[in-house]
Amino acid sequence: MTALKTLQQFDTDTLPNLDTVVFGALEFFKDTELPALDLGTIKRPLVVGSGNAEAVGRLIFTESNAVFADEGTFEHALSVHEDIDAVIVVSASGSKHSVAIVQKAGGQESMPTFLITNNPKAPAAEYLKTGHVQVLPKVREPYTYNTSTYMGMLLARSGESPASIQTFIETEVVPKIPKSLDNFDAFFLIVPPKFDAMRSMFATKFDELFGPKLVGRVFTLEQAKHAKTVIPSESECFVSFGEENILFGNPNARIHIPLPKVAGPGAMMAIGYYVIGHIQKQLPPYFKDNIVQYTDEASKIFGQEITPIVE
Repeated sequence: MTALKTLQQFDTDTLPNLDTVVFGALEFFKDTELPALDLGTIKRPLVVGSGNAEAVGRLIFTESNAVFADEGTFEHALSVHEDIDAVIVVSASGSKHSVAIVQKAGGQESMPTFLITNNPKAPAAEYLKTGHVQVLPKVREPYTYNTSTYMGMLLARSGESPASIQTFIETEVVPKIPKSLDNFDAFFLIVPPKFDAMRSMFATKFDELFGPKLVGRVFTLEQAKHAKTVIPSESECFVSFGEENILFGNPNARIHIPLPKVAGPGAMMAIGYYVIGHIQKQLPPYFKDNIVQYTDEASKIFGQEITPIVE
């Protein structure tokens, strides 16, 4: 069964690991047309997102003259940056905090507000003008994984080839992943500086998949030089992406994961998530054992139904 077929058929008793979801998303995008994400005539957008959506916003608009904010800072950003000419909200679901953000941003006089989402029924879209909502395709996956959602946004902006990314993972990444990852209780990921915004995405995945059961830290090589390794641990694994790490960690606890020569954000996300998925696969099923109860509790917190599977 292909990874994509797995995503189309799984239930709460057969939740896939993150690495399977990465391949399923790449297989999906091979045959799915993605709309181009274009700023058009906008010169100075305020790009707003919550959690990993903020990081995706930074990656999508990294080469623009954008201002970036989250749900707690966007109103301040609007008040101090007088040259902002539009608000762009990034939200996979178009619900939860994005609704309040859109409502408040849309209340600004002469301030066009846009939504980039994967939900054709996004609640936040109700408060926006026709044509101000960009809906990107996605495939069903477990709640919080947000792999096809954010990957689609990145690929739509970068134009990277999903097929080439998957082939690279199969031929260059898979052979580098050992089957002894369960020997470690902490992981130190080192990413290239140009993907600094993606550090929070990887750290969030450790929070979601492992909670307090496993430590996950993510830095660039230069950041790692600043007192991040004061306290050593023989059970911490150092995983470097792209540039090989010869400075930190026990040499026997270093893993080097290659990146394509011209790696874009889609490739970096896919490769990073794939490796984290292999860590998940080799450890107890913390996420699978707890996600149903968590979504029940989260539904009460947000006052809306949140399901363990996002269709």
